[in-house]
Amino acid sequence: MSSDALYRLVAVSKEFAGPTEPVRVLRKVDLTIESGESLAVLGASGSGKTTLLHILGTLDDATSGQIYMNGVNLNGLGDRERAELRNRSIGFVFQFHHLLPEFSTLENVAMPAIIAGKGRTESIRMAREALDMVGLGHRLEHKVTTLSGGERQRAAIARAVLLRPRVLLADEPTGNLDEENGAMIGNLLVSLNRELGMTFIVVTHNPDLAALMHRRVELRLGELYAL
Repeated sequence: MSSDALYRLVAVSKEFAGPTEPVRVLRKVDLTIESGESLAVLGASGSGKTTLLHILGTLDDATSGQIYMNGVNLNGLGDRERAELRNRSIGFVFQFHHLLPEFSTLENVAMPAIIAGKGRTESIRMAREALDMVGLGHRLEHKVTTLSGGERQRAAIARAVLLRPRVLLADEPTGNLDEENGAMIGNLLVSLNRELGMTFIVVTHNPDLAALMHRRVELRLGELYAL
């Protein structure tokens, strides 16, 4: 394995129970992802893209195969260790932003730091910096319900990178946005990947977003192909 590899997947398969027989979603996927690179995972609906992302994020387990992160076999981690790894090393951005409507933009973005045990003053300072980074320094005290769709997704990205995780996992981050806002989010991801040196793994149907990533792979019926 490369000394710079963040992830290494070896023959990773995933099955779900079906009405008569198991449904295989991933089929012996081999994949190495280097630290600092950006990777787009493409594929039709049902091809296994989100399942792969959930396995990378320790939100789900593979049925068989091995998955290593920084050389550590994730299969051997308990629930508490996985939760700590997610909070410390993995940021998530989803198609829907999952911001809390009763809190301000600043408070939403500060949440991961507060959960990690940092003081409120430090958490708010970090959140301000993250929101400045995504161009929302002028919207700190606004309720998230007053933000546009593109602004909400930028706030979600700020929240995801707040603790400077090793990797950002994004599942259809432009899926609910129009073309203009989708392009803005894509360019923001590229900029953050370059500035922070963080690994970005993006699941998407959007060919324009995929084209911005350093490398592209495609899942077809659970099998992985390089593009």
